[in-house]
Amino acid sequence: MTTDELQTLIEEATFDFTMGDHEDAISKLEKATQAHPDSFAAWHAAAEIHLSLKNLDEALAAAERAHAIKSDDLFINTTLSRIWVGKGDKDAAEKFGAQAKMLSWKDQLKTPPTSAAPDL
Repeated sequence: MTTDELQTLIEEATFDFTMGDHEDAISKLEKATQAHPDSFAAWHAAAEIHLSLKNLDEALAAAERAHAIKSDDLFINTTLSRIWVGKGDKDAAEKFGAQAKMLSWKDQLKTPPTSAAPDL
């Protein structure tokens, strides 16, 4: 499977999920993660879909795989925080929430706001 085919499969799975076809969405993401076990996007999509379906154990497993690939991603840290909230682990939720906040601040420092024109 090429990179373009992988991206198309992830997009199709996301579309399937939004249209209510949860089984096909999960099946496509399983195919994507099997073909490309190093695909952050596929694992993150799987985590989000499982979280939305309240499949917390599956969501956590997928999110941990994505986090292992790209631990400095704001969104996977947010996803992990939300999963841990759902599982009732406040300490883990706060840990990943704090990490997400720090990554957000770091991103903001890279792109400072544009200065407004002075009032005359």
